[in-house]
Amino acid sequence: MTTHDSPVLRVAGRPVGRYVTRPELPDRLSPRPYLHPVTTLAGTAVTELSPADHLHHLGVGVAVPDVEGHNFWGGRTYVRGQGPTELDNHGAQRHVAFQLRDPDGFVEELRWVAAGAEVLRERRTVAATELTDTAWALDFTFALTNITSGPLSIGSPATNGRPGAAYGGFFWRARKEADAPAVFTAGAEGEEQVHGTRADWLALTGQGSWTLVFTGATDATRRDPWFVRTAEYPGVGSSLAHDERLPIPPGDTVVRRIVTVVADGRLGRDEAAALARKAVTQ
Repeated sequence: MTTHDSPVLRVAGRPVGRYVTRPELPDRLSPRPYLHPVTTLAGTAVTELSPADHLHHLGVGVAVPDVEGHNFWGGRTYVRGQGPTELDNHGAQRHVAFQLRDPDGFVEELRWVAAGAEVLRERRTVAATELTDTAWALDFTFALTNITSGPLSIGSPATNGRPGAAYGGFFWRARKEADAPAVFTAGAEGEEQVHGTRADWLALTGQGSWTLVFTGATDATRRDPWFVRTAEYPGVGSSLAHDERLPIPPGDTVVRRIVTVVADGRLGRDEAAALARKAVTQ
């Protein structure tokens, strides 16, 4: 059912994703709009919402653990020299309006608010496109503008002292199954080999006959390393702040675009690469 707060994305008339604009969540989860459930064309769910292992993982969306000290990721904050710490520093992403809404996508304006003030304004563009009879693509672009009078920077636990934890940006929490999913790129395979690397595309394949192929669709996005988890939980993100903090001067905008192929079946390298190319060029 499509409501004002929860539009449904459709591909060839079939529902493939529900977008929740105004979730009712506690502050410590950093409330924000998200896509869930996202499904393959055959109806297999490929996202999770607030799983027991990480209650602040909310399907597909944008989550950043450190915007000038404000937590827009949810959960604990990594403090240098102290570790994960419960802080009262959570922000929220608030839906303002849809500039465009169609069955296959939307353009949305959001306000990132923390400590009673807006720190970022976001323009989010989401589109769903049919690729084949068994695959479709989710095209997700977000543009973050510093609307304050001073400089802002985006950080991650990695830039705050926790090696290997450069999460923050576009993030997809995939479904958890009895066995961990496989992950591979054109030149590497397995979490240890893929995590923290730059690759034109990255594939996650589940035991339940599904595959997600993530592609950075702009030069700036392709420069961001991938954040990958498979053993602890299944999740893939694109790291905005991997080696150092990402500065956003007043009035400037950071734009990233990730296109994700959502396919039935377990794809191999050649199939994944072909669909990744098709998804970003059609």
